[in-house]
Amino acid sequence: MASLNVGNLGEYLREQRRQAQLSLRQLADAAGVSNPYLSQIERGLRKPSADILQQLAKALRISAETLYVQAGILDERDRDEVETRAVILGDPSINERQKQVLLQIYDSFRKENAAEADEADPADPADPSAPSGGDDAMHPTN
Repeated sequence: MASLNVGNLGEYLREQRRQAQLSLRQLADAAGVSNPYLSQIERGLRKPSADILQQLAKALRISAETLYVQAGILDERDRDEVETRAVILGDPSINERQKQVLLQIYDSFRKENAAEADEADPADPADPSAPSGGDDAMHPTN
């Protein structure tokens, strides 16, 4: 897990608050945190928990994952997956069964692509005895 970079988080939060046209007090009230505590976060003096970041994100109407990345809690690559899942789960136009099926398909594609990326890893020298072309390349023998 990456270390917290609270200075950048504070600057990012302040910018998001200003874009939302909220005062420090308004955001603190909306997020359910104290005004002095929020001020300390913005100035990089405090390290908020994931729960506090989630409350702030909700009050700012931004993705909590974005704040997690800014705080160093979540890796950028992980954020893409989490946000994709959140979009699928939050779609009101599909039912719960359809959401679960979509997530299963999404997971299978991610696993398939990760396996292909591992096989094509440039750090591994090409194996001249490995099968090439056709279906044999997709189903190597043991």
